[in-house]
Amino acid sequence: MSGPGGRAGDAGLERLLHAISGCRICRDHPAGGPAYALPHEPRPVCFASAEAPILIAGQAPGTRVHASGKPFTDPSGDRLRDWLGVDEARFYDPARFAIVPMGFCFPGLDAKGSDLPPRRECAPAWRAEVMAAMPQLKLVLAIGHYAQAWHLGPLRQKTMTETVRDWRAILAATEQGVAVLPMPHPSWRNTGWIRKNPWFERDLLPELKARVHALIGG
Repeated sequence: MSGPGGRAGDAGLERLLHAISGCRICRDHPAGGPAYALPHEPRPVCFASAEAPILIAGQAPGTRVHASGKPFTDPSGDRLRDWLGVDEARFYDPARFAIVPMGFCFPGLDAKGSDLPPRRECAPAWRAEVMAAMPQLKLVLAIGHYAQAWHLGPLRQKTMTETVRDWRAILAATEQGVAVLPMPHPSWRNTGWIRKNPWFERDLLPELKARVHALIGG
């Protein structure tokens, strides 16, 4: 779970990833009681890394990622890699990127066929420990409002759009530690949002690509 093709990494992180791989809290001890248990077998997806300078903090695995066990193996991943300006080999290189969603397991679908929010049990149980195991991080890409709520705290605005629009101020406020760049989810469902907010592709994406290039090379 530290990523395909990478070295074993820090022993403490490897032990943590092994524990995460066996986590069944959302099925066996769900928040809200047994009626809210995950209705399928959990399959935690967490590509943490002891080397990567960049963390991709997404939402939760979708159906395709649940099947593959590998993050962003779907059209959202294709769009995200385009935003970053990287190919699949670099994207899945644990020396370059850690990929740790807010919820490690596919949460299921709602009545309209959309992904449910990340499970409430996951971040309180694991996220602080995973982040503490990656002190080398230089940049966090906070994708969607769940990741932004955790990684930005009071810097987050009322809406995801307002938060992403405030990206310059957020980078400036976090630059002395681990810089955080808020982003929308690369889902096809957000194509309309991207069209309505041309500043995202015009202004934010060039800054994103420049920072990625500086941290991991071309």
